[in-house]
Amino acid sequence: MAETMVHTDIAAGGWIRHLPASWRPYALLARLDRPIGIWLLFLPGLWGILLPFAVAPLERLRLALLFAVGSLVMRSAGCVVNDMWDRDIDRQVARTAGRPLASGALRMRHAAIFLVVLLAAGLAVLLSLNRLCWILGVVSLVLVGLYPLAKRVTWWPQLVMGFTFGFGAPMGYVAATGRIDATTLAIYAAAILWDLGFDTIYGFQDMEDDIMVGVKSTSRLVAAYPRRFIATCYGLALAALVLAGWLAGLGGLFLAVLLLPAFMLGLQVYRLDIGRPVICLGLFRSNRDVGLAIALALLAGQMG
Repeated sequence: MAETMVHTDIAAGGWIRHLPASWRPYALLARLDRPIGIWLLFLPGLWGILLPFAVAPLERLRLALLFAVGSLVMRSAGCVVNDMWDRDIDRQVARTAGRPLASGALRMRHAAIFLVVLLAAGLAVLLSLNRLCWILGVVSLVLVGLYPLAKRVTWWPQLVMGFTFGFGAPMGYVAATGRIDATTLAIYAAAILWDLGFDTIYGFQDMEDDIMVGVKSTSRLVAAYPRRFIATCYGLALAALVLAGWLAGLGGLFLAVLLLPAFMLGLQVYRLDIGRPVICLGLFRSNRDVGLAIALALLAGQMG
């Protein structure tokens, strides 16, 4: 019972409590109390920016800053869309019952207005990139809109999440190079498989509630062999990263430093315990450091 109390979907006791009372529900709706999602959306984009050669350092920095802002507003927009679709389901799940739309702290019209503001900010960031990114940006909006529906029609919503959150990888590469090639596809595959692994770990927290309300999830589908599935996802993600590095012509330091995130992912598989939600949440959150370690490997590959 104590573990259940610690394991909560709302973290309103941190910096959120210092906001004006009328702002707090919007901050919670955007999941600003839990920035891990912003990191996990931003990091594949950073990989794409760091992967190609012949990009000036100041341009990399400009793109990284734009992607950081874009990740903040688009992750927030995705959370709003998700909660608008799922407000009835969220009321039935202990972890999500306190979300602003599920609890009634905000109404649908409030969420809709907030969503428009967030999308306008995202559009401003998108228009600061090249025209090929504009096309990809439109595609990403389709994924953001469809992802919340996936759990109603397929056992693979975590894979759909991978396509959605991982989309920053090709966006970052195209923003830096202005082209789509085999390297783009390889880095996107790496992001998708990484996301599939860690979001399946995240989903293990909700399996009992998902069964109760009839929601499908990849976590439920692979519950009989969780370590094997997560290890396969992470192993294939690392293989795709190696392929992307080879296609981009990265030096040997890339492979040497890549051993660090490989070890970190292996440790996640070893520590996985699907019967303990707090462990699953901790492993999920540790992927911020994994993503940063992969970015470090890509940066090292530029040096030799």
